[in-house]
Order: sequence, then structure tokens, then C-alpha cells
Amino acid sequence: MAMRVDVLLFERFDLLDAGGPYEVFHAANRMAERRGLPACFEVRSVAATTRPVRAFGGLTVTPDVAVPPSPDASTAADGPGWTPPDVLVVPGAIDVDAVVADGTTVPAIRAAADGAGIVASVCTGSLLLGASGLLEDVAGGTTHHEDLDALAHHLDDRVVAGVRVVDAGRIVTGAGLTSGLATALHLVDRFFGPQLAIAVASNLEHPWVPGEDVAQVGASAAS
Repeated sequence: MAMRVDVLLFERFDLLDAGGPYEVFHAANRMAERRGLPACFEVRSVAATTRPVRAFGGLTVTPDVAVPPSPDASTAADGPGWTPPDVLVVPGAIDVDAVVADGTTVPAIRAAADGAGIVASVCTGSLLLGASGLLEDVAGGTTHHEDLDALAHHLDDRVVAGVRVVDAGRIVTGAGLTSGLATALHLVDRFFGPQLAIAVASNLEHPWVPGEDVAQVGASAAS
């Protein structure tokens, strides 16, 4: 059965943070199907409601599914209501403080993460995980290089600089923007092996080497 990936959207999210992983997981399906294998991932967009949201710069995206306790949560566009994903992807934003203050995104992240197998962030999405209380007791994480000090408010001395991906087991954090590609490729590698991940990277014409620029910490490092 394909792993369910939910990409969480909110007003003024960074499009590349969400779109990079989205493309990687869909490319993984294409590469698997070329090998006569079933699709690896079912990918959908989720948000606090199913109303359209605008990415930074103004592009409008309509989420597939609403996260409870939204009244839209039981009337999702693709039929079924809410169930926890195998992987939740949280993109970042230019103005993280405004996202935290909007009163809907942090509760949506908490609800979407409840029961999720893996919670992955891209760029300043790690700050949103911190604001949602999801970085407590996490062995390490990263974010955009300009925001490492801000992440230290949530992780203290557990901030990991100089890498694109930090795998702490259930919580996986990516550095800035295009690191979302590396984060998603790392997850493809983690669950389906390096050969598929390398094929995906080649298909996307994205330079990537398994394990390169990845820090494995805590439970992940011990496994």
C-alpha cells in the first residue's frame, strides 16, 4: 500500500518548500511504475480549511483536505475525511511570526501531526514545528541558515548547521528552500532504498547523493 503524504498549506507559505517535496514524491511514483512496481506515495495537500490559500507571491492553491477540527474535515474534495498521514510535510514562510499569529496554522499542524508517522519540515517550517511544540525532546534539527538562531529558541544547542537534512527519527528537518528536494529524496531513500531515490534525483535533474549533507541524530543515528 502506498504511503500517504500530506503537504500542509497555509496563507503565504513558501511555494518551493511545498512544491519540491510534492514533485519528488510524485516522481518516485513514476520511477516505481517504470520498474513495474506499485506507486510508493499518495500525495495530497491539506490545510486548516479547504478554502484556497495563497502562497508567498500570490499563487493560489486549493487544498484537497481540511484538518480537523475544521467543519470541512469530513467533506474533503477527494472523498474521504481526515486520517493521519504516514508523512506530514510542513513548509516554511518568510514571515513566520505572522503565520504563528494567524490562530489557525499552529493548531492545524498539531492536529495533522497527531498520529502521523513522520513529520518533516522544510526551511522555516522547523520554526512552525517548534511553535507547535513538536521539537520538545527532539535530538536535533535545522532550518534556513539565516534562521538558525531563531531555531535555537526551540532546540537550544541541538541545532545542526552545515547540512541540508537532519533526520531525528520521527522528526526530519530540512534547511532552506531547495533543501526540500533533498529532504524528500532522503525519505524516498529511507523507505524505498537508494536506487529509487537516485533514479528520482536523475529524473528531476537534481544533483543528490544518498547520505550526503544528512545528519542522523538521536534514535535515527542509533538505528
